[in-house]
Amino acid sequence: MPTPLDEQQITVSAASLRAMRDEFQRFLMEYRFGLQEIETKISILREEFHETHDYNPIEHVTSRVKSPDSLVEKVQRKGVDPDFDSIRERITDIAGIRVTCSFVSDAYRLLDLLSAQDDVRVREVEDYIASPKPNGYKSLHAIVEVPVFLSTGRVDVPVEVQLRTIAMDFWASLEHKIYYKYEGDVPVDLLADLKDAADTAAELDTRMEGLHREIRGGGPGPGGPAILV
Repeated sequence: MPTPLDEQQITVSAASLRAMRDEFQRFLMEYRFGLQEIETKISILREEFHETHDYNPIEHVTSRVKSPDSLVEKVQRKGVDPDFDSIRERITDIAGIRVTCSFVSDAYRLLDLLSAQDDVRVREVEDYIASPKPNGYKSLHAIVEVPVFLSTGRVDVPVEVQLRTIAMDFWASLEHKIYYKYEGDVPVDLLADLKDAADTAAELDTRMEGLHREIRGGGPGPGGPAILV
């Protein structure tokens, strides 16, 4: 009588395990290098504006490459075939960078400056500032592709770029904590309060940018194409 599969002893050699580990690390390495390329570009823009215009449109920057566990969970959740080619094609936020800006116009202008660079290709843009999510979430998302040159040749790596204001970032951080606390089952009245808070944050962004423009002598309105300098 054949032994049930769950009772069979499955053995994998140490060499095979090391090979799988090394292949996975090389896969994530590409995304780490792609992220470093985008971080460098953002850092250059930040320093140039500080030196040239005596104005810094970037408040702070955070970045991450998904952990192996997080990546495996997303592959399973999205039903992606568990091979590297499929993951490259279907999962575009393995590497991500979040840029928190002073004002709404800064977010748009920084994306324009980044996407105008010769070695950056914009694959997708989702403008949740112009069209917020129903819960009030606002942010400017883009998937950009940047070349990484390895000893084995060129690899084009997608990186998710999120640009948002301080108020948007504060609201998103609070919303994340609330959803985590309630394990996704947030009470209806709390959801309504969150939406009201999002509207208040948007109003604050508008008022603060208006004050800044008045102090510095004019410029485009929120969502316009230029940084206030």
